[in-house]
Amino acid sequence: MLITDEKQADGYYQALLNREPSYVGVFFVGVKTTAIFCIASCRARKPKRENVVFYTHFKDAMDAGFRPCKVCRPTENAHEAPDEVQAAMNLVRDCTKAKITDQQLRESGIRPIFVRRWFNQHYGMTFQTFQRMYRINYAFQELKTGKTATHTALDSGYDSLSGFGYTFKKLLGHAPTLNLENTVILIDRLTTPIGPMFVCATDDGICLLEFVDRRMLETEFEDLQRRLKAPIITGENAHMTQLKTELEEYFAGQRKTFSVPLHTPGTDFQNAVWQALGSIPFGDTASYQEQAIRLNNPNAVRAVARANGMNRIAIVIPCHRVIGKDGSLTGYSGGLERKRWLLDHEKTHR
Repeated sequence: MLITDEKQADGYYQALLNREPSYVGVFFVGVKTTAIFCIASCRARKPKRENVVFYTHFKDAMDAGFRPCKVCRPTENAHEAPDEVQAAMNLVRDCTKAKITDQQLRESGIRPIFVRRWFNQHYGMTFQTFQRMYRINYAFQELKTGKTATHTALDSGYDSLSGFGYTFKKLLGHAPTLNLENTVILIDRLTTPIGPMFVCATDDGICLLEFVDRRMLETEFEDLQRRLKAPIITGENAHMTQLKTELEEYFAGQRKTFSVPLHTPGTDFQNAVWQALGSIPFGDTASYQEQAIRLNNPNAVRAVARANGMNRIAIVIPCHRVIGKDGSLTGYSGGLERKRWLLDHEKTHR
């Protein structure tokens, strides 16, 4: 859809000038003088305001005759990892017992240097670290079934038990023969129409879902590890697979509620606030005051707002549905434009 509201378009133009990552996927800008379209974080030289138009979906820009920018590649980077990166991740997930070498990447038509750069920029870790975490998580699950450390080390592609033990202890905090019942937090990256997100889960359920450009995300990771007394390593479990399916249905307008199990460490009051968020109907909104009344504590508006802001599981626990008493959007950790997008999406599909 073409954005016709000039005030909204001016806000998008400022986001384009600032290369705001929180606007990636929120709008696509068409440049009249070059007939190309870009995402908000594009590094190309910025056009003049009078030479741009904004769309809500890249398909709309393409239908209007614009072609994808070769610098920011909007049809790839707005939603999903580039094909080469996705292929590299699939190799790691399909081969958890051995390290994927640069030579193997090249044989699969994948440029190692491109993969390394993308991981550093979008995952906050190297591709080798991503691989190492996946292999250790696989090894951890194998040890829990009763396999010996020696057999697990060799099956995981390690040349020696000492090397396996060192890596295992460095990532999980203990030797491979101890504390196998301890919790591990798995992390993976998923894509959505309004930008990529990190998802974390334990055996009990989803414990985090946040946009990758969320402010203070590292602090949130540290707090989660402290509360659960568990390290975060890359991997995937059944809860994460279920969430990805449900999110796809949500963004396609086919799902209004989520059934994936959640793991929400916090105080009793915080959990009560997060549970109350789920009572706001899909397509509706509520104020902090109304939420406090729902909790039979009308004087706790500020405490409710604080707990709402500490929600770690965006979208599924719908803190985006809480607005100011005057109808203003107020804050949102993923950015106000994403909040606006989510509310408009739900109103359209309710």
